[in-house]
Amino acid sequence: MKIVMAQINTIVGDLKGNTEKCIRHIKEAEKTHADVITFPELTITGYPPEDLLFKTGFIEDNLKCLGKVVENTGNATVIVGFADRKGKFLYNAAAVIRGKKICGIHRKVFLPNYGVFDEKRYFAAGKQFQVFSEGGLKFGVSICEDIWNEETIKQQAAGGAKAIFAVNASPYSYGKIQKREELITNLAKKYGIIIFYNNLVGGQDELIFDGHGIIVDEKGRIISRGKPFEEDLITHDSEKRNVTIKNCLMAPEEEVYAALKLSLRDYTRKNNFKKVVIALSGGIDSSLVAAIAADAIGAQNVLGVFMPSQFSSRISGEDADGLARNFGIKLLVIPIQRALEFYTSLLANQFAGLPRDITEENLQARIRGNIIMAISNKLGHLVVSTGNKSEMSTGYATLYGDMAGGFALIKDVYKTLVYRLARHRNSVKPVIPQRILSRPPTAELKPDQKDQDTLPPYPLLDRILGSYIEEDKTLEEIVKEGFSRKLAEKVIKMVDSSEYKRRQAPIGPKITLKSFGKDRRMPITNKYF
Repeated sequence: MKIVMAQINTIVGDLKGNTEKCIRHIKEAEKTHADVITFPELTITGYPPEDLLFKTGFIEDNLKCLGKVVENTGNATVIVGFADRKGKFLYNAAAVIRGKKICGIHRKVFLPNYGVFDEKRYFAAGKQFQVFSEGGLKFGVSICEDIWNEETIKQQAAGGAKAIFAVNASPYSYGKIQKREELITNLAKKYGIIIFYNNLVGGQDELIFDGHGIIVDEKGRIISRGKPFEEDLITHDSEKRNVTIKNCLMAPEEEVYAALKLSLRDYTRKNNFKKVVIALSGGIDSSLVAAIAADAIGAQNVLGVFMPSQFSSRISGEDADGLARNFGIKLLVIPIQRALEFYTSLLANQFAGLPRDITEENLQARIRGNIIMAISNKLGHLVVSTGNKSEMSTGYATLYGDMAGGFALIKDVYKTLVYRLARHRNSVKPVIPQRILSRPPTAELKPDQKDQDTLPPYPLLDRILGSYIEEDKTLEEIVKEGFSRKLAEKVIKMVDSSEYKRRQAPIGPKITLKSFGKDRRMPITNKYF
């Protein structure tokens, strides 16, 4: 038999476009005499459709689109995801289609309701682990979370299935690809069953889908692997079986960089932005964001803006200019000193007798935020903000200042990882000036300022943040890891007191186990410590 897994990039709500893409791939695959063609989870609606599912018209239109897919099938068996309605219940489902007829429907049994998932809000759970047949091959169908529960494979194997066609929209996070492959290979080997794991690819708001579809034989060997972070057609021909692995896994930094690049490319493309604008400071964060943006959508579509104040060093301007030149990014230089002096004089009476403090620092950030948003309004560019996860965690960012923007590309990237990603990019081609990598990080909002004046050293800080945010460890557990109680208490208080800021921040892509947003829903008003 010849199996084709169409690892495609869908767009949520683009029912017509998603359907046309399905039909196009079906016709192409049938020309190659494919016996089975599979598509990712909720192919027609895109994933996750969220509250679009509450719109009756959306469900009706999705069913009409499924009908168009059915009309365009031929001799091959096609497995495609859609939102199914039965009575008053809605299901996350996959239709098994052959010869212009729906031969059966698998309704997702195990509905994830943790992390970024909220499927019990929308769907009822399926009850059956069906076994289908094609050309003498008995097979089961699973939808994403189904295969993470061994009961699915156990029941379908007991029903005589020799293959599982798993259709998925499994979001990316660092380390998940390896975990996923380990799960699939162990299940295939344990039950002596071939697993065809097809995963969605593309960016959707905060989520990244990495593709990485795999075909695993009954001995638990990966015999084919789809492209990472790209659309792909993954083909298996039983008459030409081999154990050659297509497309090796990436190195860690390469993987995360590719994920962020895909996320920004899809967010701009799917939301009709042609260009982006970035506040370049000459520091590591904005340099990394600019590098990813140039690689994702082309340097000609990236506008950099350097906005020096009296506290900005000469080398910051030189490094911002050097970065822009290395990539071919257009750079505007807009000094903010006069604007800062005007604000200061405007508030002189109100602030009379009060010492200079963080207020004056935040004024600079907010002036820059106003300028970058004005450029965005006038030119129609998307503002890509540059704050990292270490800053977002501790509140070391200015609300309505450097937090202003439409898409926070590295808000889930810890500062230590920012440096690793920048070095990875330079290993491909040295484009980020070396001085940016070696200088102590600074916001340059007052004389001789360094991040470490306010924050613990980033290698230490990021370890505490990882324990508290991603692993939900208590103060006592963090202290037992070897951190001082005073330091751990300080970091935890910074995290908890900054929730109101994060709630107002732009969205950004998830790349860690637990990102800010859907993954972590903490109350703003909160006295628990």
